[in-house]
Amino acid sequence: MFAALILEDGTVLKGKSFGAQGTSIGEIVFNTSMVGYQEILTDPSYANQIIVMTYPEIGNYGLNPTDFESENPRCLGFVVKNSCENDSHYKSTQNISSYLKKHNIIGIEGVDTRCLTKKIREKGVMNCIITTENIDEHNLPEKLMMLNYHKPNKDVVLEVSTKKIYTINPNGDINLALIDYGCKLGITDSLAQRGCKITVFPANTEADEILNGNFDALFLSNGPGDPADCVFEIKTLNNLVGKLPIFGICLGYQLLSIVLGAKTYKLKYGHRGANHPVVNLENRHVMMTSQNHGYAVDTTSLTKIMEATYKNLNDDTLEGFKSDSLKIEAVQFHPEANPGPTDAAVIFDDWTAKMRLYKQTPVRKAEEMA
Repeated sequence: MFAALILEDGTVLKGKSFGAQGTSIGEIVFNTSMVGYQEILTDPSYANQIIVMTYPEIGNYGLNPTDFESENPRCLGFVVKNSCENDSHYKSTQNISSYLKKHNIIGIEGVDTRCLTKKIREKGVMNCIITTENIDEHNLPEKLMMLNYHKPNKDVVLEVSTKKIYTINPNGDINLALIDYGCKLGITDSLAQRGCKITVFPANTEADEILNGNFDALFLSNGPGDPADCVFEIKTLNNLVGKLPIFGICLGYQLLSIVLGAKTYKLKYGHRGANHPVVNLENRHVMMTSQNHGYAVDTTSLTKIMEATYKNLNDDTLEGFKSDSLKIEAVQFHPEANPGPTDAAVIFDDWTAKMRLYKQTPVRKAEEMA
């Protein structure tokens, strides 16, 4: 079955469909991971996006019931060089083609993903159309016009966030509130394993509802989109900072940086993969991290109550900060993901130890946040 990819710059790449039928428009991004396609497909941070896998063979070990990061995939399309139909792993319950069809995600294979990735690196991320419709000189101008007028959904965080409040690990000794901006299951699993009783709140929760819960700390999850679009979420955090310890990952990290007075900006093609080296600026230890983000915090915009804690060794972008006076810590990367090495998981050990310590002492407000 025919499928095609149309880029914003007019490039048309043709291939073979191995997922659902139809047409989707989104931002095209690439991920350099060699394995983990199941976790990537179900990471809510990919909402509004079409994913290109740079590793040529995808689907070899199928999909299993235990490695999902959310109940449903949120990406709009999946692009690979070769899709394996005959998966071979004892835990596999379905192949990748059947999964994409079940969840109405368009997949295209037979594309030169090396060429496509080089184009994204050179030109930057751009909008694209993935379609199973035949493309010719008659309908191509119409498709390009659709791309010109396409605007991403700015409320995408509300789309992927939970709609109800629920509790995980009710017998935990740390009473933790978590705002779900598109939270991966790996994050809640990591916190629960370390003794947290987690109350998960929707992204549009008011600050007073959290403050009235007598929580020991607040956790902010990952999520999709431009952090500057999260106007309501930023307002909520403004009313929470200084009132309880706060920890954040990915979008949570970016939102905290804005609240504390820093600025964010869009990266040319983002960081998406399982092999990004990050250095701890305090002890100089290096860890390999899993990452999935298209925005970064401007290091030069850090305010005086913020201290840089981690740096990306590939491009020197900021990967973490803290504010001791406000009992805030956050990182851009995903310590729960364990992309082979598990050295980043120590961050959860450190954070939960601090949550227990902070239970004994109240948060001390900073006199100013600029």
